[in-house]
Amino acid sequence: MLALRYNVRMSTVRLLRLVVVLATCALLGACGSSAPGELSMSATGETTVPGPARVPAPAHGSRSAHTSVARLLDWPEFGLNQQRSDTSPLSTGIDAANVAHLRHVTVSLPGTIDSSPIYLHQTNVAGATRSVVVATTTYGRTLALDPDSGHILWTFTPSGYAGWAGSAQITVTSPVADPSGGFIYAASPNGLIHKLSLSDGSEVRSGAWPVSVTRDATHEKLGAALNLDGRYVIAATSGYIGDIPPYQGHVVLIDRASGRIVSVFNTLCSDRRRLIAPSSCSASDSAILSRGGAVVEPGGRRLLVATGNAPWNGATNLGDSVIELMLPDLRLRQAFTPANQAELNENDLDLGSSAPVLLGQNRVLITGKDGIMRVLSLSQLDGRAPSVPSRLGGEVQRLPLPGGGELFTAAAVWHQGAGTTVFIGAERATAAYALSGGRLRRLWQNDNPGTSPVLAGGLLYVYDPSGGGIYVYRPHSGHPVARLPGSPGHWNSPIVVDGHVVEPTGNANDHRLTGSMELFSAQ
Repeated sequence: MLALRYNVRMSTVRLLRLVVVLATCALLGACGSSAPGELSMSATGETTVPGPARVPAPAHGSRSAHTSVARLLDWPEFGLNQQRSDTSPLSTGIDAANVAHLRHVTVSLPGTIDSSPIYLHQTNVAGATRSVVVATTTYGRTLALDPDSGHILWTFTPSGYAGWAGSAQITVTSPVADPSGGFIYAASPNGLIHKLSLSDGSEVRSGAWPVSVTRDATHEKLGAALNLDGRYVIAATSGYIGDIPPYQGHVVLIDRASGRIVSVFNTLCSDRRRLIAPSSCSASDSAILSRGGAVVEPGGRRLLVATGNAPWNGATNLGDSVIELMLPDLRLRQAFTPANQAELNENDLDLGSSAPVLLGQNRVLITGKDGIMRVLSLSQLDGRAPSVPSRLGGEVQRLPLPGGGELFTAAAVWHQGAGTTVFIGAERATAAYALSGGRLRRLWQNDNPGTSPVLAGGLLYVYDPSGGGIYVYRPHSGHPVARLPGSPGHWNSPIVVDGHVVEPTGNANDHRLTGSMELFSAQ
């Protein structure tokens, strides 16, 4: 699958295009094979999930003198795909020759977008076929914008907006596109997940939509990006700044069609398999606060989340842990918890400040606020078989975070044949590591801070939240190619797709009702 645009039906012409793209993929070596019984990975790193809603549309190619180059047309969710890889080998229409000469527009917005947008190519929006950027502001307004002009095509404002606008009750959740191409799922600070029509932003209110995923939205925040797995939307909760109890981080699976909650996993009081009033649990916190939130493993049968500070007992309370859950029942399979969990909890050093990173080769990376990068075995997170109750420790490798400090960003993972490179944007440095023999080895590092890196079209893009702008590097060496201008921000990160670089700016903790977005275009 070489693009992330989905349709239930494909015309004969589009099927023929798909054949061309698959042939191109074979020439480029981008499409690997799967062992019997496994599902294959696309060139963007996404798992091909069975079912009619996951049928991919073909990527459009632009022909050069010798080859047909497939183009990345869609960016339907945070991290580009369910695994949050943030990488694609497909052409974006932007390269080292033109990246410093892109057309630049700064757009003023009715809200701050302290997250990442999504992008859909040539779809029905506002009465015409056009490409569109969709993003959610900190107070829950979801906006559809023209990616060239920045013109707002429609705005969804959740009911009750005036009651929390300007307050500390916010969301930094990135939206996700429905595989059918007709809907967007977005969050609002009152704890609701909304299903919106992509064409005009109108809200679906049939079935159980909109869906409440918390019993106390004043304490449980929607911060992690939404994800999808087959027929389900995946949401996760955290707490607000200051860790004000009571709250519990939990994962919720929602049926996309009906809005019905299918399953819930509470990381505290986990023996209770439903949404609970936070005050009814004897433990508090254990936020799922990372940008990536729930990370779906290849094959779509399991997911990983990481939690923040909270009590741990290895059974019902899983603070400061990496947790693997089965899909769709969200049954606990195994977990990893550092040997110094009590110290992390005592000193506000959330292990789950970043999301688990699927490195391949049976390895997972987790890095927290303590500045330690821990490499884990995916098959045995704590070093023992998953059927054995969780214990403390068991990591395969420990490394210092580049530049030190804390990590709140998602990594980018680049698979090249048998090789894997992971890119880290931290508060004091940006670095690249190679995975070899199940262990990480640093390739390069600089002193530039960054949010979640994006590797697309052969270039690495890293937003500088303190100084503003986007560093553009050659991924093999870290050699700088360009720096795109822009304003400072917080956890914002760019997307690079279909001839565009899109970067929202601003800080959710400023509690502003306005914001801006930087749009760069090769067209």
